[in-house]
Amino acid sequence: MITDSENLLKVLSATNPWWKSGKLSEDYAKPVKRFAYYEGMKILNHPDIRRMVLLTGARRIGKTTIMYQMIEHLLSRGTAPNRIVYITFDHPLLKLCRFDGILDVFRQNIYPGDDVYYFFDEIQYAGDWDAWLKTLYDTNPKCKAVATGSASPLLINKASESGVGRWSTLSIPTLSFYEYCSILEIEQPDLKSDLKLSELRNLSVQEQTSVFQKLSPLQPFFNRYLTVGGFPELALSKDELFAQRVMRDDVVDKVLKRDIPALYNIRSIVDLEKIFLYLCYNSSNIISMDAISKELDGVTRPTVEKYIQYLESANLIYISNPIDLSGKKVLKSQPKIYIADAAIRNAVIMQEDILTNSTEMGIMAETAIYKHVRAFYYRLTANVGYCRKSGKENEIDIVVDYPKIRILIEVKYRDHYSLNEKALIISESEKANSALLVTRRENDFGPLQSCPSVYRIPAYAFLYLLGHAEKNGYANYI
Repeated sequence: MITDSENLLKVLSATNPWWKSGKLSEDYAKPVKRFAYYEGMKILNHPDIRRMVLLTGARRIGKTTIMYQMIEHLLSRGTAPNRIVYITFDHPLLKLCRFDGILDVFRQNIYPGDDVYYFFDEIQYAGDWDAWLKTLYDTNPKCKAVATGSASPLLINKASESGVGRWSTLSIPTLSFYEYCSILEIEQPDLKSDLKLSELRNLSVQEQTSVFQKLSPLQPFFNRYLTVGGFPELALSKDELFAQRVMRDDVVDKVLKRDIPALYNIRSIVDLEKIFLYLCYNSSNIISMDAISKELDGVTRPTVEKYIQYLESANLIYISNPIDLSGKKVLKSQPKIYIADAAIRNAVIMQEDILTNSTEMGIMAETAIYKHVRAFYYRLTANVGYCRKSGKENEIDIVVDYPKIRILIEVKYRDHYSLNEKALIISESEKANSALLVTRRENDFGPLQSCPSVYRIPAYAFLYLLGHAEKNGYANYI
């Protein structure tokens, strides 16, 4: 009786208010649109190639908001409101219902036609969702669909099995620094639309100085971005302590204690929490599965490996694998781990002096830089990892490896640093398309004096210019 048609219709009507009003409230569709919105609309409205859109990413990063913005666009261009249906499988009642049962209630009571825009939120909670989407695509040639999910690899694996030629997957990271500035309505620097990072070194000294002077007003916002800025709702909050508490409750605790155990039938939530806490303290470091197993007494190595994969699937961490610059070796997988957003890490470890601790600031900066670079090259499916030959001093923090493209990035986020003339990034810089040394001070930019093929750039400027390039469609190479 709980899941009868009447109750289902009440839920659908409540979550689809445009059926009555014909419009979407501003509370649902925020004015600032992220890059993923434009990519999703491009796929959804493609004139020749029909694809369903699958949006994946962590909790609270704005996947649902992007859906609402898509719905608002459809309504504004005259799409009949009853042709648009939003179904959230995170709803307690809808979790109990069959996929086809929900669609039947919609068709029998709201709109019987085939030319429907379906929006499925948190679709991983729907049983056999991949088979139903495949059926929907094959039997309703006029319908279009967008789905979201918080367990990316799980969704992508199912999509690759039954969704080939039917779905396009967009992986959404937390806010970029560029998007953060846009959401806070910070005045944008007056930059040329075709300005690319790779071309900075070709500008005159005067032109380079002008670019960085225009970017310098953004620097004061960078520290706050690193601490709480990765999630749209929290970025807008003026209460940072409460924002971190919300992040622990909504982003971390619900994922560790509810989402992952439900998806993977985990028995020991405590072990999962221990491993995640260990990774928070060791973010941006190369990790050893055996070392974690020994340090967390009682957790076996297979369990450590399995749980790290689950944390990656829930978009709480990134795994950066080693890359051999010679291309001759198959390297053993001893990965670096990055927490998916520095703000998540800060909310978990709760260190009071984090902004005055140079080590912690370096970890946060490298975490943000890895996230940005990985997101920037996501569409090209480039390999984004690291390279180490012998010891920490002979390491390149981030390597982008793609056919005919190689980018080397070393992060030195501190006021004073030294770079040995035998450093790996220097010896390899001539063979790369771009070699960048990401720094902290706003006036620390330009070719490295000891090695002009390595270009210095402050972290806040580097991240903002990445967003500027992405906005203008220059995602070829940095």
